[in-house]
Amino acid sequence: MVLALSLLALTLSAAPAAPPPGRALNTQGFRLYQSGRYPEALEKFQAAARATPDYALAHYNAAATLGVLRKQGKVCEYSAHRDAIMEELATAVRLDARRLQRAKEDRDLDVIRDTLGWQKLLGRTPEKEADVPALLRAVSWYGPGVGVYGTIRALQFQGGGRVELWRREVGDSGAPRESRTPGTYTVRGRTVEVKLPNAAPVTGTLSTTGALTFPEPLGAFTDSPSECDA
Repeated sequence: MVLALSLLALTLSAAPAAPPPGRALNTQGFRLYQSGRYPEALEKFQAAARATPDYALAHYNAAATLGVLRKQGKVCEYSAHRDAIMEELATAVRLDARRLQRAKEDRDLDVIRDTLGWQKLLGRTPEKEADVPALLRAVSWYGPGVGVYGTIRALQFQGGGRVELWRREVGDSGAPRESRTPGTYTVRGRTVEVKLPNAAPVTGTLSTTGALTFPEPLGAFTDSPSECDA
């Protein structure tokens, strides 16, 4: 009897662990993704991540699918915002560091290469003063939407001390007008000085949290454009 009980215990202990509950959902999502049914695939991947929060692959697949939907211009329909994509991707990398190498090669995630979140995954952070020049160049910086028509502006820092101020305005006719103003910039520590034509130099700072702030008329910039405002 003792021997039989021992054999039973050994058999039970050797039984394979049950798969995580999110695995089947993730598999369903992958098949939908392969067939180009991205909204339905996203639902499955997000459900898989909810069912098994520590399932790195489900979070990664959700990030990649959001990236596809963003590329297709379906940002507002499926909340395919850059910060939402980065949140899923950062979770996947935290749970499984191998996901970062895959992300570097994944074209679905090209839409977040110019975010602070992506730069942090690569090891650059605004908390390090020495990283400030590289972050300025690598990140696209957006000002908030202004006015009823959502006028927006952006700064793009380039090599050689060059910078470009981009503005998009929507007039009463509803037709957008874009303008690009080239200028120069210098960086000292966290201090960033921008000089645009026919204007006095404007001095701002990049904070440790990643906020780029200038006095008006430039104002504040982050790595997230204004999107989907009512």
